[in-house]
Amino acid sequence: MHKISKSFPEIGTNILIGLAVSIVMLNLGAALGILSGRGAFAGMLSAAVIAFVTSLCGGTRIQGSGLTAPMSTITAVIVAYSLEKLPAEVAGISADHFVNIVIFMSAIFLFLFSIFRLGRLIQYVPNLVVSGFMCGIAIIIWILQVEILFGVGRAPLEGDSMLNFLIAAITLILAFFVPVLIKKFFPRGASFLPGTLIALVVMSVLAGVFKLDVEYLLITNTLNSFSDFVTLVSNQIPNRISADILLLAAPFALQLAALCYIDTLLTSLIVDKIRSSKTRRNKEIAAQGLANGLVALIGGVPGAQSTVPSVLTVKEGATMRVAGVAAGVFILLNTIMFANLMNYIPQAVFIGILIKVGFDVFDVKPFGAYARTLRRSYLNKKTKILGHREMGFLSGTALITAFIDLILAVGAFTLSFIFYNRFFKKNKKIVDYVPR
Repeated sequence: MHKISKSFPEIGTNILIGLAVSIVMLNLGAALGILSGRGAFAGMLSAAVIAFVTSLCGGTRIQGSGLTAPMSTITAVIVAYSLEKLPAEVAGISADHFVNIVIFMSAIFLFLFSIFRLGRLIQYVPNLVVSGFMCGIAIIIWILQVEILFGVGRAPLEGDSMLNFLIAAITLILAFFVPVLIKKFFPRGASFLPGTLIALVVMSVLAGVFKLDVEYLLITNTLNSFSDFVTLVSNQIPNRISADILLLAAPFALQLAALCYIDTLLTSLIVDKIRSSKTRRNKEIAAQGLANGLVALIGGVPGAQSTVPSVLTVKEGATMRVAGVAAGVFILLNTIMFANLMNYIPQAVFIGILIKVGFDVFDVKPFGAYARTLRRSYLNKKTKILGHREMGFLSGTALITAFIDLILAVGAFTLSFIFYNRFFKKNKKIVDYVPR
């Protein structure tokens, strides 16, 4: 009885963490849904489905799967192709139906990856490349948030620019320091009062009370009944499928599946690294396939295990699958039932939260190890923790991830690491960094 009573607070804590994470995932879903060309509402529905299914069935116990920038970018290419370049031999199929076929085929490829147990291949990715990948993702997060906040290459946030900046800055400060204060003055509340949720609520209330002239989240609900949902699904089923269509869709589907594989398993490595856990990789790939297959049925946007919500879920202290499941449920509820309340949240709040997440993602430990190596070299001590070659591989992975392409970064530096160490002498080999 005592053990059962102890589990209820833990469940409650994980549900609250799921609520906090769902807000960030909802915003990512809307933004990446627009990026994909399938729309904000489709993005948010997809975020709910992916989070729920993968958290319930996946091989990474504590995670936050959803829409990711690489997957949404590839989807945008497929959407553009389906609208502008479908050849005459597949005339009669709509652009939306072609995209749905591609997404569903990518789900099949993911199932095949799982059946043939290809998840083990990710173990050949060195820790240096994983750390570089983490740092590259953090750089992407920071750059995107700065661009949004200051309107670099796009329209800036609506309203008073200084107020938007202050909201983002105060949110960031609260996200960092509120958990510290709670832990010091109210230790028992530290585990069930996530800093990001407190920051979001406080800033939303302040913005509403003082009627601040800033940009707020805007959600338009198109599902008002179960019959609307049935209609949505029925409208996404292709009216014709042929060998020509499948052959045309297959390369796009394989690209989506490969990207989902890399995105998911690299993020799972990050989660495992933070939590000292071990992902069941083939199970995780299968769960991603199931989620993306369901996404195709609602005309949604494919996704993968995502670094931002995954790290946020872990860092907020989630200990149970229910955190991710709850996040999926809250995304769906917020999308369908509470759109009006969501519209009171300033957009700049998400900027502050995501900048905080960038700090959580960035792997600072190798830089400390490199600094210690330089210090020991200066003191004429021969012990090397992490040298110039290792730092070059890490930095190269980070920069190519951030500014060129994730798949290229991981593939090129993993192969370079393997071949370099095979052909060079022992004293010139690159030593894979093991965090202490």
